[in-house]
Amino acid sequence: QTGVERFLHISTDEVYGQSLPGQRFTEEDPLRPRSPYAASKAGGELQCRAFIETYGLPIVIARPANNIGPRQYPEKLVPLFVTNAIEDLPLPVYGNGKNTRDWLHVDDHCDALLTLLAFPGIEGETFNIGAQHELDVLTITDTLLGLLGKPKSLVRYVEDRPGHDRRYAVDSSKLTRVTGWKPAVPFEQGIRQTVEWFQANKPWWQAIKSGE
Repeated sequence: QTGVERFLHISTDEVYGQSLPGQRFTEEDPLRPRSPYAASKAGGELQCRAFIETYGLPIVIARPANNIGPRQYPEKLVPLFVTNAIEDLPLPVYGNGKNTRDWLHVDDHCDALLTLLAFPGIEGETFNIGAQHELDVLTITDTLLGLLGKPKSLVRYVEDRPGHDRRYAVDSSKLTRVTGWKPAVPFEQGIRQTVEWFQANKPWWQAIKSGE
């Protein structure tokens, strides 16, 4: 009816709100966004549901975890910390640095999205995309400094941002069960590749950070 073969909506794991220790959200859990950003993503999902019901639009919804990898915009934590450390600038850590995220390599994320675009018979379904590489910000920071050979004295603790959720964690077993997708990039390999890419591509991120 619509002429659209499939509409893939990219949401976020933040729509579930904060994960408790030992908890991984499944697609059946309610949406409890705790920030304006997360609420806007949940609102986007509700619009998708409305278009599915009203117009039969063949939508699939993806809820991915935090990404790492080459070409990530340098406002995000990993590229910001890598590029700042390369230039011996401070690394601003919110609060106590114990906020935990699941770190999904961009290659695995793209592979999951391509799978969701092509896999038959999943219109109207929602899928979490996670890697279960769950680390807190301080651990990520130490890892990046170690790979770059930079001192921990670059770390600067700054005031925590309002409504900063402590942990996000999703269960991706539905995606694996239905489509066979699994993350393939080990965290250690992915984070090293990320650091090496930013080291080798300074003109790309320096132009962005300078405003040019």
